[in-house]
Amino acid sequence: MKTERKVQCGLCPRFCVLAPGQRGNCRARENLNGELVTLVYGNPCAVHIDPVEKKPLSHVLPGTRTFSIATAGCNLHCQFCQNWQISQRPPEETSNYNLPPEAVAAEAVRQNCPSISYTYTEPMVFYEYTYDTSVRAREKGLKNILVTAAYINEKPLRELLPVIDAANVDLKGDEEYYRKVVGGTLAPVLRSLEVMREMGVWLEITNLIVPTLNDRPDRIEWLAGWVCDHLGPDTPLYFSRFQPLYKLRNLPPTPTETLRTAREIARAQGLRYVYVGNIPGDPGENTVCPNCKKTVIGRTGYQIRENNLKNGNCGFCGHKIPGLWK
Repeated sequence: MKTERKVQCGLCPRFCVLAPGQRGNCRARENLNGELVTLVYGNPCAVHIDPVEKKPLSHVLPGTRTFSIATAGCNLHCQFCQNWQISQRPPEETSNYNLPPEAVAAEAVRQNCPSISYTYTEPMVFYEYTYDTSVRAREKGLKNILVTAAYINEKPLRELLPVIDAANVDLKGDEEYYRKVVGGTLAPVLRSLEVMREMGVWLEITNLIVPTLNDRPDRIEWLAGWVCDHLGPDTPLYFSRFQPLYKLRNLPPTPTETLRTAREIARAQGLRYVYVGNIPGDPGENTVCPNCKKTVIGRTGYQIRENNLKNGNCGFCGHKIPGLWK
C-alpha cells in the first residue's frame, strides 16, 4: 500500500504542509512525489530594464538602470496589489521566458545595467532563482537588489543575504492592517528588517498609504519611529501614493497633503531621509543634506535633475550621505 508523503515548506511563516500534487499558498512551490520543488526557476514572467529610482531606491547607484525580473506568485495577497495579474496567479497562467541565472547576468552586462533587481512580485517566492542569479551576478561584478515584502523565515533569509547588496522593503502597516488587508502578519517582516540591517544590506523602506486603512497619524508615527529606532535614522523611508487597483478600486488616490504630513511626522521622529513617492515633481522626491539643507540629488519622477554628490558626500558642505554610490 502506497502512503502519500506530505512535505512542509520552511521558506516563509506560513509553513505550508502539502500533500503530493498540492501547491503552497504562493502558487509557485509544489509537493512533487514527496519532494518540494519550485515551479518558476528560470522562467520569469516579467523582464524589464528600469531606472533604479523606480524600485524605489534613492541611495543606490542614482541615474543607472537595473535589469529587473519577476516570476509568477506571491506569499502575500495585498488587496491593493499593482501587479496582481502576475503575483496572484500560478506560472501556467502567465507568459514566461526561458532565462536561466547565467543568462540573466549576461544580459544585464550586455544592457550596461550595473545591477539586477528581483522585483514586481515577491523574490522570496522564487528564492532559488533569486539566489543562483545573485551568485552569477556577483561573479560579473553586478549588484543585487531585492524589492520585497520580506515575508520570509530567518534561516533562508540569512542564507540569501550574503549575495544581496540592497533592498527596498515594503513595511505596509500595523498588525491589524497586515491581517485584514495584506493577508499576513507583521512580526516576521520586522524581524527580516532587523536581520537585513545586521547583515549589512543597504535598506530603504516603502510605506504605501491607503486612504482610510493605514493613514492615521498615530500609525504613521509608530512606523517611522520603529524604523528610526531599529534600523537607524539614516534609513530612507518613502511614503507612496496609492492608486485605486485590484480589490480597492472603491477608494480614492492618496491626497498629496496626507503624504506630505506623513513625511513631516517621520522627520519629527528623527529620520533624516524621508521621501514622497508617486507624485512626480514633489520636493519630497529630492535627497536633501541633513546638515546644510541643500539639495544633493534633485529628481523629477525617475529622472535625475541635478546631482551634487561628490564621493558619497554633499557637494556643498562635505557631509557624508549614506548609500551605495559606486
